[in-house]
Amino acid sequence: MLPALIAHTTLWPEALNAFFVRAPHMASSESPVPPIDWDALTFSFTETDRMFVAHGTWEDGWSEGEMMDFQPLTLTPAACVLNYGQGLFEGMKARMAPDGRITLFRPEMNARRAAEGSARLVMPEVPEEMFVDVVKRVASENRRWVPPNGRGELYIRPIIFGSSARLGVAPADEYMFVVFAVPVGPYFKGGMTPISLRVSQDHHRAAPGGSGGVKAIGNYAPGMMPSKKAKSEGYSEIIYLDAVDHQYVEEVGAANFFCVRDNVLYTPELTGTILPGITRLSIIELARSIGLEVKEERVDIDFALECDEAFCAGTAAVISPIGSIEHVERVVNYGDVGKVTLDLYRRLTGIMDGSSEDPFGWTLEI
Repeated sequence: MLPALIAHTTLWPEALNAFFVRAPHMASSESPVPPIDWDALTFSFTETDRMFVAHGTWEDGWSEGEMMDFQPLTLTPAACVLNYGQGLFEGMKARMAPDGRITLFRPEMNARRAAEGSARLVMPEVPEEMFVDVVKRVASENRRWVPPNGRGELYIRPIIFGSSARLGVAPADEYMFVVFAVPVGPYFKGGMTPISLRVSQDHHRAAPGGSGGVKAIGNYAPGMMPSKKAKSEGYSEIIYLDAVDHQYVEEVGAANFFCVRDNVLYTPELTGTILPGITRLSIIELARSIGLEVKEERVDIDFALECDEAFCAGTAAVISPIGSIEHVERVVNYGDVGKVTLDLYRRLTGIMDGSSEDPFGWTLEI
C-alpha cells in the first residue's frame, strides 16, 4: 500500500492525481447525496470529504489530532516510511443497515492488531479508545458516502507510520496516524461468483521470524508481481504456500484460506507468517457457535485439493468462494458455491449489515 500513500504526498506532481477518481468536494451539509453511482462501485479509490491526522512521538505519545478536509500529506523525502517502510495499515468497513443505522464491525479488534503490529515495527501504539473513537468520527463525517444497504460499504483505512527523516536503518523520531474512508464495491468481480486461483510455485508471502503476522506495508508490494501475472493469465488471485516446506497453504493473496471436508472447517493455524484476520476469527467463532467443527492446523495443499469446498476471507473480500485451484499441472474444480460457504456468508454478512441479529455484540453503531 506504500504507492497509494506516496501518491497523496506533496512529493509527487499534481498530475498523478489523474490516476484517482476525484469527486468534487463539498460539505455534507451542502449536498447529502454524493456524485457517485452506487451500482457501479468497485474496490477502488474515490476521494471523500474528511480525514483525520494525528502526530506522535515516543516521548510525548499521540496528539489529540485533527479532523480535516481530505487533502494531500506533506512528507520529507527522507521520511522513514518512504525509505525503510516503517508503517502499517488497517482496514474495516462501515455499513448501512436496512433501518438506516450505520455500523462498524469489531473495530476494537483492528485497534488491538494495530497495537501489536506497532510494537513489532517499533512504533508508538495508538490507544484502543483513541483508535476506535477516530474511526467512528471519520465514518460519521463521511456518512453521506456510506452506500445504501446491500450496495457497498464505506471502507475505512487507518495508517500508522514513521514520518520524520531517517538516514540509517532505525526507528523514526516522529509518527503520523492517518485515517480516511472510501466507498467500495466487491473486492472480486462477481461478488459470490466462485473465483479461480493458482498456487504460486516461485514466490512466498512471508517466512518464519519475519513480519508476516503484521499488517505491515512492506508485506504487500512483493506480492504485486505474482498477483498481476496470475490475473493477466485469467486467474483471480494467487495462493501462497509456506516458505520452508513449500507444501502448506498460507494465504490467498491478501486473504485467509478456508476449506471444508466432511462438514469440518479447516484453516491454516497462526504461526507468525499468516495475518490474524478479523474476518478469519469471526468465521471461526461463528462456525463453532452453530455446531461446526473447526480445525486450525497446517493445511497441506494436497489435502486442500481433495476438500469439498474452499473459500477465502478478509475485510475486503468478506467471503469469496473458490471455484478452482491450479497446482503444478493439476486443476481441481469445486463447482458452485458450497453449502457451508454460503451459510457462513449469509450469517456473517447478515450480522455485518444489520439485517440479522447480532448475538455476539460485534457491531458498533456510530
